[in-house]
Amino acid sequence: MGVVAHDPLLDPLPDLLARLETEGKGLTPEEAARRLAEVGPNVLTASVGTSLFSALLRQLVHPLALLLWAAAGLALATQGPTLGVAILAVIGLNAAFALAQERHAEHAVAALSAYLPQRALVVRGGHRLQVDAREIVPGDLVVVEEGESICADGRLLDGAVEVDLSAMNGESQPAVRAAGTNGTGTTRIVEARDIVLSGTTCISGEATAVVVHTGMDTELGRIAGLSSRAGHESSPLERQVRRVAWLIAAVAVGVGLAFLPLGMLAGLSFTEAAVFAIGLLVANVPEGLLPTITLALAAGVADLAKRGGLVKRLSAVETLGSTDVICTDKTGTLTQNRMHLHSVWDATARSAPDRVVATALVRVLTGCTTADPESGVGDPTELALLGAARHLSVEPQPPESRDATFHFDPRLRLMSVVVLDPAGSRTMLTKGAPEAVVARCASVLTQAGEVVPLTDALRARLEGRLPELAGRGLRLLGCALRELGAVPAGDRGEVEHDLTLVGFVALADPLRDAVPAAVAQAHGAGLVVHVITGDNGATAAAIARSAGIGGDPVTVVAGDSLDAMGDDELDALLARGEEVVFARSSPEDKLRIASRLQAAGRVVAMTGDGVNDAPALRQADIGVAMGVSGTDVAREAATMVLTDDDFATIVRAIESGRRVYDNVRKFILYIFAHAVPEIVPFLLFALSGGAIPLGLTVTQILLIDLGTETLPALALGREAAEPGLMSRPPRRRHENLITRGMLLRAWGILGVVSAVLVTGGFLGVLWTAGWRPGDAVGSGSALHEDYLTATTMTFAGIVACQIGTAMAARTDRVSLLSIGVLSNRLLLAGIAFEVALAAAVIYLPTAQDLLGTRPLGPGALACLAAYPVVVWGADEVYRAVRRREPGRR
Repeated sequence: MGVVAHDPLLDPLPDLLARLETEGKGLTPEEAARRLAEVGPNVLTASVGTSLFSALLRQLVHPLALLLWAAAGLALATQGPTLGVAILAVIGLNAAFALAQERHAEHAVAALSAYLPQRALVVRGGHRLQVDAREIVPGDLVVVEEGESICADGRLLDGAVEVDLSAMNGESQPAVRAAGTNGTGTTRIVEARDIVLSGTTCISGEATAVVVHTGMDTELGRIAGLSSRAGHESSPLERQVRRVAWLIAAVAVGVGLAFLPLGMLAGLSFTEAAVFAIGLLVANVPEGLLPTITLALAAGVADLAKRGGLVKRLSAVETLGSTDVICTDKTGTLTQNRMHLHSVWDATARSAPDRVVATALVRVLTGCTTADPESGVGDPTELALLGAARHLSVEPQPPESRDATFHFDPRLRLMSVVVLDPAGSRTMLTKGAPEAVVARCASVLTQAGEVVPLTDALRARLEGRLPELAGRGLRLLGCALRELGAVPAGDRGEVEHDLTLVGFVALADPLRDAVPAAVAQAHGAGLVVHVITGDNGATAAAIARSAGIGGDPVTVVAGDSLDAMGDDELDALLARGEEVVFARSSPEDKLRIASRLQAAGRVVAMTGDGVNDAPALRQADIGVAMGVSGTDVAREAATMVLTDDDFATIVRAIESGRRVYDNVRKFILYIFAHAVPEIVPFLLFALSGGAIPLGLTVTQILLIDLGTETLPALALGREAAEPGLMSRPPRRRHENLITRGMLLRAWGILGVVSAVLVTGGFLGVLWTAGWRPGDAVGSGSALHEDYLTATTMTFAGIVACQIGTAMAARTDRVSLLSIGVLSNRLLLAGIAFEVALAAAVIYLPTAQDLLGTRPLGPGALACLAAYPVVVWGADEVYRAVRRREPGRR
């Protein structure tokens, strides 16, 4: 259930003060010291993480790592140190890559600590003292002043302040917190109007608060605890690779052990049967699979970094490709996090102002401000209003000096200044929340420049019109003035009434330009986009609607409503497939939504920028933090950081993830296809009882798997996206990396065709030399040199077939001709390398002595040149048949 436990912060104030045993003079220094010893320092603590040794050990016993250990052992036992040491180096490289994935929770908590101020102003024993923030204890009276960070959770006793809660609720607009205003009945701490929270900042005003929670008991500490507890599951690719690795290991060992007695029954000696079993084992183990996947993912990470997404874990690239739900916040991700002038209205809030009203609005906006337009220093909203004034300005304003300033009061929701013109006449200029301004107005300025009474009918129309404008996602401010004449301004309560309503200014945080198109692309790719925000429902729904998110009308679920939902009810809501705006959301809400989506088998990408987002970022399959506006906490907890804070980058990252996953499948197909021509020579040897000699050596297999095969496989990892990549639905969370269709294509088409060609070449060379089944080909025999030439033909044949397989593997469904035979230049370079390596192995005398190869003549080379075309052609026919079957992937 989503029930939120009661927090003592919300207790009736007299009960709270009695429980804390504090009063107006604050704690005595002695009592504060006693409590500090009892509750501990006001700091955040991190949970103990795993050691570097444990993390390293976990990587070294990964199933594919175990296969590489086995391959290294075989290489060391049969062929000396060179290949064995190379495989060991691959194991070490992969483990080093993986170590960077550990201990995100500890890092996130360390970043949270940066939000605590170093010093705090408290009242102890009736005196104001500056103390170390670590020494704050429950019951202390803390003075909250403009520009100061807040060091603990507390309840306001007097005064009012504007507080930047962006780190806690993700919203850029400051919130008003004032003593004696917690009359909303809310159970949500972030929304309580007389509570200040650790890690936030006071923007304006001054107040005194009694400390209730410190350290890990604060809202900030609770989020740190959630961040530590929210573990990270293995990505889909990590789980798939682990499953495939165990499958490969079982098949390789099983086949080797099964054919050991079979070889002996066929008449082989134990030594010959052992060589046969080892050959099968090595042929079945794709030694290049793990490093190829690792390096392909690393290439994907580098590609994403160029496109605005910094990925902190290699496997996250693939997870992005399987994402089917995006949970995005609003401010700064969908929007620009920068207020702009949207529209200007006269006193009726229905018509644009004419010259007279516009002039009056400019006077209020330029005169009633604390921002400096020259330096650009000031509150973002104030600067936006000055920009609106420049936009409206129709004629130069006469110079006026400021006579008095009444700063913004969060309780009144107004700011006023009194200006003095050269003739000595005073005018009060006022701006603030529309309802607060209208309540103090007695007249309105008409388009004709007349001042007429504000009638009850107009008040009623404004009461209906203003919420309508706010529902469009606009922030409204009312502007008014009052002519004071020569009378000096006194107390604001004496003059801040009987105002003349001038008009309204509507500001908006506009959508990022690329967001609607990115949302449309996400929908085309089958993704669901939910908005989870701390803002109010009307504003969030308006932004979602303009971005193309949600239905008509947009479904909005407020935080209180979500709390009242059981998991079954929430699951039913999410299962409907419609996009939802979750408003006034808490950290638990984000965490809960991500968990319920994952429980339903969805792969979730969660965006966030504030401290409050850290738990959900860790819980999600892909946590996406904002690099520009985000906090260090969010960046530490996330899997990916957007350097441009743009929602469109998430969609581009998902496209890259899909491409990387497709490419992983392509080079797995490429690698698996070669197992058949590598195994067939050993099967012929065993099933013929040695009458057909071994057509391939263990050394040649390792040379193929770790030499000629590797660069083309890596090049397939850089293949461009196939047409239609973002128009197909996301794959299911538990869809297998290796499917029956892939195995059919790898083993039944590419593998069989390659095996037939390679075996034909081997037997053709022997038969032409006069060999017949059962003839001796060992050292010293008349056919030994011809046998070595035949095994060289097998080796070269597999390499030639690799070229055809690499070309065929570049596409899953479409024809290779549609994407361009020569479009992957890296693959062409890889093919050139493997041809050069094979030529060196075949024609260099040193290699011939070491590997037992022999040079091939023009006839053999002409035959080999046809192999790639035959292999690729057979696969083209297979894919053409598949394209005619609707619904087949």
